[in-house]
Amino acid sequence: MIFARAERRALRAAGGIALGFVLAFVGVATVVLLSHADGAGAPLLDAYTWRVARFTLLQATLSTVLSILLAIPVARALARQRAFPGRVWLLRLSAVPLGLPALVAALGIVEIWGRQGVVNDLLRLAGLASPVSVYGLTGILIAHVFFNMPLAARLMLAALDRIPAEYWLTAANLGMGGGATFRLIEWPVIRRVIPGIAGLVFMLCAASFTIVLTLGGGPAATTIEVAIYQALRFDFDPPRAVLLAFLQIAVTASLLSLGTLLGRPPEEGMTAGRAIRRFDGRRRRPADALVLVLFTLFTAAPLAATVASGLAADFGRLALDPLLHRALVTSLAISFSSASLSLAIALPIVLVPPLAGAADSGTATRLMARALPAMGSLILLVPPVVVATGWFLVLRPFGETGRFAPAVITVINAMMALPFVVRVLEPAYRTHLARTARLALSLGVTGRHRLRWIDLPALRKPFLTAFAFAMALSLGDLGAVAIFGAEGFVTLPWLLFSRMASYRTADAAGIALVLGVLCLLLTLPSTAADRRRQGPADA
Repeated sequence: MIFARAERRALRAAGGIALGFVLAFVGVATVVLLSHADGAGAPLLDAYTWRVARFTLLQATLSTVLSILLAIPVARALARQRAFPGRVWLLRLSAVPLGLPALVAALGIVEIWGRQGVVNDLLRLAGLASPVSVYGLTGILIAHVFFNMPLAARLMLAALDRIPAEYWLTAANLGMGGGATFRLIEWPVIRRVIPGIAGLVFMLCAASFTIVLTLGGGPAATTIEVAIYQALRFDFDPPRAVLLAFLQIAVTASLLSLGTLLGRPPEEGMTAGRAIRRFDGRRRRPADALVLVLFTLFTAAPLAATVASGLAADFGRLALDPLLHRALVTSLAISFSSASLSLAIALPIVLVPPLAGAADSGTATRLMARALPAMGSLILLVPPVVVATGWFLVLRPFGETGRFAPAVITVINAMMALPFVVRVLEPAYRTHLARTARLALSLGVTGRHRLRWIDLPALRKPFLTAFAFAMALSLGDLGAVAIFGAEGFVTLPWLLFSRMASYRTADAAGIALVLGVLCLLLTLPSTAADRRRQGPADA
């Protein structure tokens, strides 16, 4: 027993409230979608629906393959060159796209790869008349690789860093070359993590909304989520939106099931725990340096272009724009509220499952302990755009849906951040519980005294990290806002998208810089530990 009786009652009540709230919010949207499905059966097999589904799967497959193939040499180079100058900053750079709003990144990609961008200028200097088009499938692939290749490289690098140091010592003693080292040591490790990484990347690309909406370039490059938005906001065709919503749920459910089947736990080798030394890094230094330089250019160029374009904007005029003021206040209010709500829902998901291990835990407690973790991933099964579609249909009979936009968007953004918040809090809480729970109970430190003197000091950092990351996700979200967008209700991403659509690129660049800086300030503290962890390895 690790909780007092009163604590267990409070945790069960909190778990029941959180479970009921999430199930009700997602369930109402799903039931309404089902009620509108009667008129959605006829167009099920029409050419448009199948074209959208095929393009969704095509772009997600190509994006995943490119991200994985390009991440392998980057991860191997980072693993080999542990003393590479600036390696810590390369790791931080690879984390930047994770916290960058997709709309901001899209603007930077247009600056680099667009018709008047740097890449096409270089191609024209080389005598190539056909420029690269950043709109359509090409632009979508570039943007998805920009976001997902660094993520895949970081996950592969973590797997390579778990290889025992004795393996590298043995490889050096045997005189193994680069090909043998890759085939016998690195590839078996990478091969085990590729299915999980590929499933994650594919899921992110299949559910991509902002990138496709911005860089799709027309009906020929439309994914399911963008088609849902178009069916509601342009065609006002709820039956088609419902059909596409269920098609999106079917796709995500299939991906989650496939990921569960393909997931394999990592195999750990025996080790004495000595520091890792890669003896094969010296002879591969020129090739690895080239790989890392290209990786830096590909990742940093859109960021630098966004900063340069933003600094060239007329900030004096933007600072006096009342619409920008309203968008900033609205975005900060919604992101703060959604992060608070996400943390409030995540706490019972993290705190209740340990109750199931008590000898006197009842059946209801054990069922709740199993249901809450699954509820934390419910938004992966029913994507935010699908939930927003359901609530749009719920609120449509009550008049202008824009009146309800702040509340609905706040809850949807909180649900969107929930899996990430739980992922941050759960390991930290389990470790804290194992170290302090029994001692605190034996000393009679329970309730608010335990929360104040034991729990909060130890868990302050993961709480703040989870809260900041949830705020950043909400601050950069465009999906729910696009569904509920209304006159008088504007957020920073929606204002940025509107300025881009009206070709006011200078204003868009300035707004993108403001939005990007806000999000990065929120997410960079979560990567601050990289320097401390990697410091000894770089020596």
